[in-house]
Amino acid sequence: MPRALPEPIYRRFTAGVGTLTLRPFNLTVDVPTLHSWVTQPYAQYWGLLTATVDEVRAEYERIQRTGYHQALIGEQDGRPAFLMERYEPACDPVGDVYRPAPGDVGMHVLVAPPVQRVHGFTGAVFETVLDYLFSDPAIDRVVVEPDVRNTKIQDLNQRMGFRKHSIVTLPDKQAWLSFCTRDQYAEATRMNEAG
Repeated sequence: MPRALPEPIYRRFTAGVGTLTLRPFNLTVDVPTLHSWVTQPYAQYWGLLTATVDEVRAEYERIQRTGYHQALIGEQDGRPAFLMERYEPACDPVGDVYRPAPGDVGMHVLVAPPVQRVHGFTGAVFETVLDYLFSDPAIDRVVVEPDVRNTKIQDLNQRMGFRKHSIVTLPDKQAWLSFCTRDQYAEATRMNEAG
């Protein structure tokens, strides 16, 4: 039976985790799945805790229309397991709080609630996302802006090589503007492998 969804655009294998892939977000198939993730307490910083399925659909229709913001579904061995968004900072509100440079790309990640816990899974997701972004030779630096209260994601960002720049005010939050260059990520990966 042929695959009804778009084929993956990126694939990465991690021992103990499996094959993680990225494919374009499909409004018809992925909105109900994403709704089940973003309305759980752990996803409070995503800002959609009380959203209906139709509101989630409207948000991702809006993202698709922008032309500068793209949503991708990450799968673990063919099963949806995370959401990744990439965007052009110069076209986003974050571009109003710092001066975007050529080669900057913005990124958001939301990991699905686990079916079963897999040691190292979230780290493997972040490495897949960053490997994908840095596989584009035009990308020099990844920009993130997590809510200042979200210390878990800040810790993970730091482990992946992000460096905090400043606390900024965005339309929906106070955020830690943070950056990760290709070299910072490569160094963090070496350190993580070394233990």
